Amino acid sequence: MTEAGTERNPVMIGSPPRNRRQAMIKSLWIVIWFLYLSGPVGQLIEGELSARGEALGWTGLSVFIAVYFAVVFRHMTHAPLGGTVVRAMVAFLAVLAGLLSWTLGPNWLVLFTFVCVACAVTLPFRMSRWAIPALTAALVAIGMRYEHTRIYLFAYALPCLLSGFAMVGVQHLIRTTAQLREAREEVARLAANDERLRLARDLHDLLGHSLSLITLKSELAGRMLPDKPAEAAQQVADIERVGRQALVDVREAVTGYRRPRLAVELAGARAALRTAGVELTVDPALDGEHRGLAADEESALAWALREAVTNVIRHSGARRCELLLTEEWEADERRFCCLAVLDDGAGPPRAQHDGNGLSGLRERLVLAAGRLETGPAPRGRGFALRAYVPLAAPAPSASAASAPEEIRGTGEAMGRGPGPDPSDRA
Repeated sequence: MTEAGTERNPVMIGSPPRNRRQAMIKSLWIVIWFLYLSGPVGQLIEGELSARGEALGWTGLSVFIAVYFAVVFRHMTHAPLGGTVVRAMVAFLAVLAGLLSWTLGPNWLVLFTFVCVACAVTLPFRMSRWAIPALTAALVAIGMRYEHTRIYLFAYALPCLLSGFAMVGVQHLIRTTAQLREAREEVARLAANDERLRLARDLHDLLGHSLSLITLKSELAGRMLPDKPAEAAQQVADIERVGRQALVDVREAVTGYRRPRLAVELAGARAALRTAGVELTVDPALDGEHRGLAADEESALAWALREAVTNVIRHSGARRCELLLTEEWEADERRFCCLAVLDDGAGPPRAQHDGNGLSGLRERLVLAAGRLETGPAPRGRGFALRAYVPLAAPAPSASAASAPEEIRGTGEAMGRGPGPDPSDRA
């Protein structure tokens, strides 16, 4: 996950906390549910119980909260206790909730909701699917002894049952997310490995014949040197030619592997911005055919798109991003293709120079006879990156080229010269 994705998902669902701040945020997500304890706490504060009941209530509630927090938080931080220990602690919470509810009154029935959540979070589904209904049934059984609250039992039982099974679904979602993250990493590793194997195979095919030929000619030149220096020199010249051609082949192969395509980078940009939570608007021209755009120029724009999207995700803090592809004419009648990446983020400080990424991108565009322009977005907030590369001059169509000839031929056939006939003006 990217840094921006971490900031937009501060809870880090399905991942352990990486620092103290994330641990505090995870703790808050547990503590916020303690608001449901307002009933028991209010009963203790208002002094409705005897001194012995208050002592039992405060002690039992403190122990309940401590055990619940320890079990759930350790599970959220991916440092769970052993299975036997967890089951024993959950059973202890269930017994304590039943004891306090039976002894101190119906307000304490809400503790069963926390026990159901703890079961859903820490126990496997084959156990929690029976434990949650059983705990709900225990809540109803204890609540039936309080006649004045029987009519309100659904207000305790329904949240208890639903909260438990809702957390079962959340745990399934977390496990699925973790599996998808592992699968994505595995796919990336396999893709990189496959690319290395393919590059190795192609380099072998390119260099195998050339290196074998160089070896044979070197041996032949070595045998010719004492008696036939002229023929040996010819073999050496052949070796030089074959070596140069092999070098050209290797450079073309490596350049082909390193040359990005605009369509591929656009797909990657969509996925990366979606993961980072950035709303993306794409000009339809980017999804169409890029006529007049040579391979080197398209590669330069693809590099520009990759660098710009990386900066949007990692540095801008933007919520929205817009990609535009336009054709522009310069004063000297040259056509340029302009890729613009606009966001509503903070952008770099004005006093800050280009980083390594933008400097390298600027040099890459210069090699493609283009240029890079950066600055504030048109609406005054955000950052704009514009990459320009030249477009090939449009070739004249066959119909346009033949039209003047047809007009001249028609005029001559009618007995007129190539120019206009003065009698026509009359």
